[in-house]
Amino acid sequence: MHPQSTFVVLSALVGASLAKDIPQNVQDLYNSIKSQKKCSDVLQGGFYALEDGKGDFTYCGDRLDSQGIIYQQGTGGALSDMDVDCDGVQGSAADDGRCGSSGDTQSVTSFADTVRGYGQGVKDLDANIHPYVVFGNVGSKAGYANFDPRDYDVKPLSVMAVVCGDQLIYGIWGDENGDDGPKAMVGEASISLATACFGYDINGNNGHEQTDVLYIAFPGTAAVPGASGAKWNAANYDEFEASIEALGDSLVSQL
Repeated sequence: MHPQSTFVVLSALVGASLAKDIPQNVQDLYNSIKSQKKCSDVLQGGFYALEDGKGDFTYCGDRLDSQGIIYQQGTGGALSDMDVDCDGVQGSAADDGRCGSSGDTQSVTSFADTVRGYGQGVKDLDANIHPYVVFGNVGSKAGYANFDPRDYDVKPLSVMAVVCGDQLIYGIWGDENGDDGPKAMVGEASISLATACFGYDINGNNGHEQTDVLYIAFPGTAAVPGASGAKWNAANYDEFEASIEALGDSLVSQL
């Protein structure tokens, strides 16, 4: 077996040990949101999961007051998909080459200054290490829908919960959707998070198109690990994911 193949296999085995079965309360939440079919308390609408789809995806506040969460939702029971983001630090030791197929990679994420300010020697997030969610939309194009989660007290680099591939993964809010494309898109995560959800067939140009992914954001400072609550200088996904697991467990236990 080639060394890179060995690395991939071992990483997959370790990653699988960190993947969580969906707790019953989170599964109940997932089922309830899907069965509701669409959002009633739309914080902002007009977004697309697929460029050739309908602009009927929203940031939803139906459970903001009752459960303290914000999530993305379409209509007809659709949630969101998972495109692959490779922004941030490029060419690290954790990069296995799968981001090479991405045609829109940028060398910086939205909260790079905050990451650097944590003083762990990390200049930005690394999509191959940090399981971040692209959440929020910023743009100046005419007709382009915008949404800033900070308006609802979601903090940059806070822990998020992601229900995907029949498992629960913890991530962080690490980037925002820009207006570099023709439409305001939702449903995107770093390649490390996407791989944890759907395996190594994922690459920079091949994500998960089914709209069955639930991204859960938690407003407030309690969701923020801060400088000392996460291993920002982790060498790989597994190391970082383990460092936010306890906080993630605490957040979802309250749902």
